[in-house]
Amino acid sequence: MKVGLVGFPGSGKTTVFNAMTGQDAPVGYGGEVRRAVVDVPDPRVEWLSALYRPRKTTFASIVFCDIPGEHGSEQRGLSTAALQQVRDQDALCLVLRGFDNPALEHAPDPAAELEAFHAECVLADLLFVERWLERARKEAKRGLEVAAFERMRDALESERPLRVLPESELDRSLLRGYSLVTDAPLLAVLNREEDDAGESLAEGLAQPGEPGDALPDGLGDALARMRAGGMTLSASLEAEIAMLEPADQQEFLRDMGLAEPALDRFIRAAYQLQDLISFFTVAGPEVRAWTIRAGTDARRAAGKIHSDMERGFIRAEVIPCDVLEEYGSEQAVKAAGRLRVEGRDYVVKDGDVLRVLFNV
Repeated sequence: MKVGLVGFPGSGKTTVFNAMTGQDAPVGYGGEVRRAVVDVPDPRVEWLSALYRPRKTTFASIVFCDIPGEHGSEQRGLSTAALQQVRDQDALCLVLRGFDNPALEHAPDPAAELEAFHAECVLADLLFVERWLERARKEAKRGLEVAAFERMRDALESERPLRVLPESELDRSLLRGYSLVTDAPLLAVLNREEDDAGESLAEGLAQPGEPGDALPDGLGDALARMRAGGMTLSASLEAEIAMLEPADQQEFLRDMGLAEPALDRFIRAAYQLQDLISFFTVAGPEVRAWTIRAGTDARRAAGKIHSDMERGFIRAEVIPCDVLEEYGSEQAVKAAGRLRVEGRDYVVKDGDVLRVLFNV
């Protein structure tokens, strides 16, 4: 999963990047996109690795991309080049300034920044959709794809992001390859003062489509209207924590009244926002975590591992991870009759350990 970090100058976007990745990237850099791959912490993977003792253990991962904006301008957060980078992301993280910045004359106004970013993205998508429809008219195209683009144009003209449109109104299978910005999952991160770090954790996550009462100045309501999620943190403090050794991190977190680092909270929020779950494979020399959307059937989940497994899928042997922990070994699970054999239509659950049988 690729997550693009975007934000207006002075928002602390690169500091959030450092907090998530443990890097020490310089602030104010306006060149190429920075990228860093981060493992998704999951104690279940660690437990499975201790049980099976594989030669290799592979966690799920997130690629964080620090996307440069239109530096030197407080009115625009993304250049044309940056918009192209945004379209390449699986999800977007918009960093909003919630702290006083002596380099900027105006006070923080995260709600206004959110609305300005939203307007940019709506305009970018609307221009793209209108150009597509103009070509379609010249070529006398008809059918479901044209209807989908007309539905998107109507939504964008009313300043609604495409992510608010349910599947019943917009068949997204028709949009593959177009990478429309306002259809991407959006998580807003309110970057606050260090003194507010403990309060930030208590506020938690504003779920998409729900008012975020803990977020200030109407920010939660705006996020709900845009079907976006929201969370708060102090990036400068979290970046400092991320540079510490793991043992020192825990002590620092306790002193600041934080139960876990920003990365853990962010990943949980991102997974909730996109309705993602994890399943595991333990076959051969590797224990590995795989990320899928909730509701994925066993055959399509097998395709995440290898296309041959999806094509030649026969059945899946399934052990929920908590059942495996309860009995302590795969042999004990089988002896108790708790191993399940499931067909292609089985909906994979979070924490399932899968062995896929296939033939090609």
